[in-house]
Amino acid sequence: MAMDTLTVHVRSDSTATLACPACGAIKQFSAEPFRLKRHMMTVRCRCQESFPILLNFRRHYRKQTNLPGTYEISSAGGVGGGIIQISNISRGGVGFTVSGLHRIEKDQQLRIEFQLTDKNKTVITRQVVVKSVRHNVVGCEFKNTAEMDKALGFFLQT
Repeated sequence: MAMDTLTVHVRSDSTATLACPACGAIKQFSAEPFRLKRHMMTVRCRCQESFPILLNFRRHYRKQTNLPGTYEISSAGGVGGGIIQISNISRGGVGFTVSGLHRIEKDQQLRIEFQLTDKNKTVITRQVVVKSVRHNVVGCEFKNTAEMDKALGFFLQT
C-alpha cells in the first residue's frame, strides 16, 4: 500500500524531526546536506518501513487556503487591479491566482485585501512585494512582516 508523502519542516538551524507513520519512531537529523539538492526522497525506518518525505525549508509554515480577494498595483507607474484567489498564506507572505489578464510583474508593490474565514470574518489589507509571477500564479512577500495581525496569526494556527 502506497503511503502519502510526509512533509517534514526544517528548522532555522537546519535540523528536522521525522516520525515514522508506521511505528511512530522519532528521529532528529540535519537536513543541511539536502538544502541545495533533492527535497523529495524515500526513507527507511528501523522498523523496515519505507515512506516518501518532502523536506520543507521555508522559514514560515504555509497554510493552504481558498479565499477570494482583490489587488491593486501600488508601484509608481503601475496601473491595474482585479480579483484574486488566495491559495496559501504564511507569516511572510501569500500566494494567489489572478482572474483573467493582468499586469503584475516581479518586484512591483501591490495592495491586497481579503477576508479570513474566522468567526469575525476579519478583513486583511496588506502591502506586498511581488516575488514571482508564473502565468496567473503570483507569489508575494508581506512588505512589513513585523506588523502581523493577531487575527492572521491565529488563523495560521487553526
